[in-house]
Amino acid sequence: MRRIKGYIILLVFNLLGRPTIMAQTKTVTLDYFFNNEYRKNSAGTLERYHYTWEDQRSSGYSIWGDVFKKNGALLKSLESKPDAQNLTGTDIYIIVDPDTKKETANPNYIEARHIKAITDWVKRGGILVLMANDSANAELPHLNKLAEKFGIHFNDDLYKHVIGTQFEMGAITIPANDPLFKTAKKIYLKDISTLKLSPPAAPLLTDSSRVIIGMAKYGAGTVIAVGDPWLYNEYTNGRLPAAMDFDNDKAADDLSKWLINQIPAKK
Repeated sequence: MRRIKGYIILLVFNLLGRPTIMAQTKTVTLDYFFNNEYRKNSAGTLERYHYTWEDQRSSGYSIWGDVFKKNGALLKSLESKPDAQNLTGTDIYIIVDPDTKKETANPNYIEARHIKAITDWVKRGGILVLMANDSANAELPHLNKLAEKFGIHFNDDLYKHVIGTQFEMGAITIPANDPLFKTAKKIYLKDISTLKLSPPAAPLLTDSSRVIIGMAKYGAGTVIAVGDPWLYNEYTNGRLPAAMDFDNDKAADDLSKWLINQIPAKK
């Protein structure tokens, strides 16, 4: 009888506990609307690629996606325009490397209606991640219209230009007791669009007086920006020489944890 009672108590506890656990799951949505690139696969059919969760080649974010999942997050992607309905249920929204006409015949530019939907979502507590690229490889003018709502501007420059396999040219040392990168000590980024900040934005990471990562609090939400899509598989899969002690894999974990921790507690 005691065993039966114990089993019933345990079953009730589990049933009561599950909704709480599920309610705590955070959703990370990666934009596929402004970044909308395709290539032909080995079968000759078109497939989406370049900074996507599904892309397991060097160009994808499959490793970073696994890091988010390891930290308890649910991954989603948004192929449609960001609006109030499409952003509902998203805790973290990542926009990476918006398309130029060189990358996509008919790129979806960030327009005023998208900016309003995104800023309203952030104000309500959303966590927005903006990851640009150098101006030759990302559509900065429209991205800046969004970023500037938070006091962030992506510069038309090319900081940490790396020649060939001279990876040390892209090295950035993380200062001690850094609030963002708690375990990473040295990271690799290249051909960075640096940031120009104005209130409410503030620097999170600088290098030789240049702003590499910036952050802004906006309403109940948070915005973080960096001018390089740097956490794609090519630089988190061990390709970087081990002897150079780059910590991009640790940085992916640090950043993922930090982003999840910025999500406001549900009332």
